[in-house]
Amino acid sequence: MCIAPKGMKALGSVARAAAQRALVAKAAKRCMKKISTGGFGVIDLEKLHEQKSRFAFFARQLMYPEKLDFHPDVWTEALTAGHPAHPSLQKYWHLMQNYSFEQIEEMYVQTFDFQKDTTLYMTFYKYEDSRERGALLVRLKQAYELFGLAIEGTELSDYLPLMCEFLYAAPWQGHEQQAASSLDLMLAVMEDGTYHLLNALEKADSPYFHLIKGLRETFKVCVIQEAPGK
Repeated sequence: MCIAPKGMKALGSVARAAAQRALVAKAAKRCMKKISTGGFGVIDLEKLHEQKSRFAFFARQLMYPEKLDFHPDVWTEALTAGHPAHPSLQKYWHLMQNYSFEQIEEMYVQTFDFQKDTTLYMTFYKYEDSRERGALLVRLKQAYELFGLAIEGTELSDYLPLMCEFLYAAPWQGHEQQAASSLDLMLAVMEDGTYHLLNALEKADSPYFHLIKGLRETFKVCVIQEAPGK
């Protein structure tokens, strides 16, 4: 549990705001220590840049379905032979061909909107509605703002389609040193959340299992694998 320091109410507005920012940073740091990275390694920003268009694809597939998302041209671009995610995405594509668009809409809502075990909010799996989750949400929101990206409406910063869209849209090239910590945080939260999501989708025998598996395989393309024992 993240506890506010004693005496905060006595601080002036400016000092109180600074203290609250420091509290959020410390709380998020403690929370991040608990998040599994699955041994993915260190982010390779050049490879991450090369995968930008693929993250845009995942963002669209994870949002509420639109007919254009299943246009053959979209899939021709996404299903790149030789990419580690190719088998998983191809399986997902073939399975989705068995459903009408109306059935896909219904499946999406039943899977991601009505089931707590398959939510698209990545920090919910570990923290649900705790104050620790709130600290991470603030850190993620700050990562968007660092690159001049605003979240529209009331959407939370740990929403998986939004995070994928961030990896596509964030202009970090030329600002690699500044971007590193924000991208580390973003991918760590996504990797941890999709681990739990993947397991739940597998138990449900959902076609979306293969989409999330493809996303996680794309994560692995974007990191430098650490040698065993390090």
